[in-house]
Amino acid sequence: MFQNRTEAGRKLASKLSSYCGWPDVLVLALPRGGVPVGAEIARALHVPLDVFVVRKLGVPWNPELAMGAVATGGVRVLDEDIVQSLAIPPEEIAKVAAGEEIELERRERAYRGGRVRHTIAGKKVILVDDGIATGSTMRAGVAALRKLQPARVVVAAPVASHASCTMLRRVADEVVCVIEAEDFFAIGEWYEDFTQLTDDDVQNLLENTSGVISAA
Repeated sequence: MFQNRTEAGRKLASKLSSYCGWPDVLVLALPRGGVPVGAEIARALHVPLDVFVVRKLGVPWNPELAMGAVATGGVRVLDEDIVQSLAIPPEEIAKVAAGEEIELERRERAYRGGRVRHTIAGKKVILVDDGIATGSTMRAGVAALRKLQPARVVVAAPVASHASCTMLRRVADEVVCVIEAEDFFAIGEWYEDFTQLTDDDVQNLLENTSGVISAA
């Protein structure tokens, strides 16, 4: 168990030490919970930190079932098997995507403020969250990242279910966890303090981490 996301990030950073100081490494955190974890990794490795916002596209009549995702950089990915098997009309996909893209843009403005988005093409990207339960959001994030042509995609989380790690190893170049658990019910169970973050918390972490990296 971790005391909080800060401690979890430090422990995870120790498993990513081979990426320390490389100029082509970028830490991308899934907000909100992944940002304090990613901040500790970026500080330890002396590499930049940014957010990567992923919004799942739910099937119109069953929103919990993902038919794809939209993500930072104007990326849209679809699960063609789901779309075809359920015969989801293109206009329905476009309607759902439009709504999620509005929310994605709102979150990007709230998190990043006026800061310029980091270039992803050609970078070794460490995609971070505070935990991975089913892996559906992280898998969507990896698929979206691939469209932006990074050199390498490393999935990293302090704790993840064994099943999700097995699935993610098929789509990512590397999966790094402190704890890979067979019995996994909820991410919060692995933290003593699992306080939810606000948009302001995320923005402050990005600003403070950017200052530390620039001064290093």
